Amino acid sequence: MPDQSVSLNKYLSQTGICSRREADAWIESGRVTLNGTVAVKGNRVNPGDAVHLDGKPIREAVKPVYIALHKPAGITCTTDQRDPDNIIDFIKYPKRIFPIGRIDKSSTGLILLTNDGDIVNRILREENDNEKEYIVTVNQELNPRVLKRLSAGVPILGTRTKPCKIEQLGPYKFRITLTQGLNRQIRRMCEYVGYKVVTLKRIRVMNILLGDLKPGAWRELAQEEIVELKMHLSKNVIE
Repeated sequence: MPDQSVSLNKYLSQTGICSRREADAWIESGRVTLNGTVAVKGNRVNPGDAVHLDGKPIREAVKPVYIALHKPAGITCTTDQRDPDNIIDFIKYPKRIFPIGRIDKSSTGLILLTNDGDIVNRILREENDNEKEYIVTVNQELNPRVLKRLSAGVPILGTRTKPCKIEQLGPYKFRITLTQGLNRQIRRMCEYVGYKVVTLKRIRVMNILLGDLKPGAWRELAQEEIVELKMHLSKNVIE
């Protein structure tokens, strides 16, 4: 018989209650049991196994939700509702969802939200080289030589940024496509070469486009967008 088991952290994330990272933290803290025994990282779940969180059985997977939001400036990409500007209270979606990654509070543009914890892990995994595209304006006239330098990679945060695509759109504006997600990466890259970011808007995550979605507005992804997204991610599946 083929192996029908799945890793415990993936099993938990597929229910929509958490991401794989959160699942690992729950397992490490002893909150999860598998068939009555405290679970450990690396456990696998077989059909018919009983998984409990804090003594309560994990329910069947909920229907997955995939949302594209045009995040306005001033909203924080966090599920922590102690933050008065958190994205969850802003969007007011009736089901539990969480953002896939983040963009700075002062930045705007496309952020995806979901209850599918497994897809979060696969989109954010850096080695998958998933593209994210931004439009950036800076405080002084752009120098093509400096943009070329940025595209080749610059040292920030103790590492060197990966080569990226950059296209100048005007005297102060350029388009940049990254496959990394370092903290405040674009702002730090610009600071390194002497520019200050004035506006930063994300317009694409992989095949999902911001399009004409207005700031503060959101939409559920079309089925064809979800299919294309999952086809790309399926090339890098880790069970």
